[in-house]
Amino acid sequence: MRSGTAILALLLAAVLGAPWLLPASDALDLAVRFGPPSLEHPLGTDDLGRDIGARLAQGGMVSLSVAAITALLAALIGTMIGLLAGYHGGKADALLMRLTDGVMSLPLLPLLIVLAAADPAKLGVPPGMTESEAFAVLRPALIIACVAWTGVARLVRATTLSVRSRDFVRAAEALGAKPGRIMLRHILPNVASPIVVATTLSVGNIILIESALSFLGLGIRPPLASWGNMLTGAMDVVWSAPLLAFWPGAAIFATVLGFNLLGDGLQKALDPKRLSG
Repeated sequence: MRSGTAILALLLAAVLGAPWLLPASDALDLAVRFGPPSLEHPLGTDDLGRDIGARLAQGGMVSLSVAAITALLAALIGTMIGLLAGYHGGKADALLMRLTDGVMSLPLLPLLIVLAAADPAKLGVPPGMTESEAFAVLRPALIIACVAWTGVARLVRATTLSVRSRDFVRAAEALGAKPGRIMLRHILPNVASPIVVATTLSVGNIILIESALSFLGLGIRPPLASWGNMLTGAMDVVWSAPLLAFWPGAAIFATVLGFNLLGDGLQKALDPKRLSG
């Protein structure tokens, strides 16, 4: 867990500190196109003369924001469905789990491509809103969250089935507590640890999905930078300017590795068998 935390702390410090130390990411200077690393541009410049380090920091803010929003939304949806299915059981459990199985059985990337290609204007989104950076970040987060909640839902359901038969839950039911109160006050705190671990582990996968969508031109779109669309921009010049593809690829790799190590560490630290021993 320490190694994952260290990697993520370094990445976050670099992303937050770069705008103060490097030129503006959108500042064009065609005189230094494809420039090598230098004191003024430590990571070099891209095809429009923009500083790669500054673009990488901006892309990191966007990619990490999408991942964080998506992970929280997916955890919220999955927790709600898992709690309802596990506590009520019967027909509610069967219906919600068949819905979960149906979403899990869908081909992920083609489904995301179809959802991302939908025109927001035809869905009732005001034209002015679609031009904002906030909408550009929120849109892929909502799209990915639509299919990313299934793992959390199944995990929460399984844990809820175990917790609901314990004495403190039966005592709350005997005292007349309503189902909503029992789920939120008695069951949810006891299933929080698996939710935290699953959410942390999902962030790395979400970053990869967002990068794939941006790489296909269906995620974050220029001029707003993300690590995925930076890779897209480097695709045509990967042999003549390999650093344009190396830096965003390295950032994605390090971030996914950091979150996976952090998730594995949390899983071991919060393991009930380890805590009871």
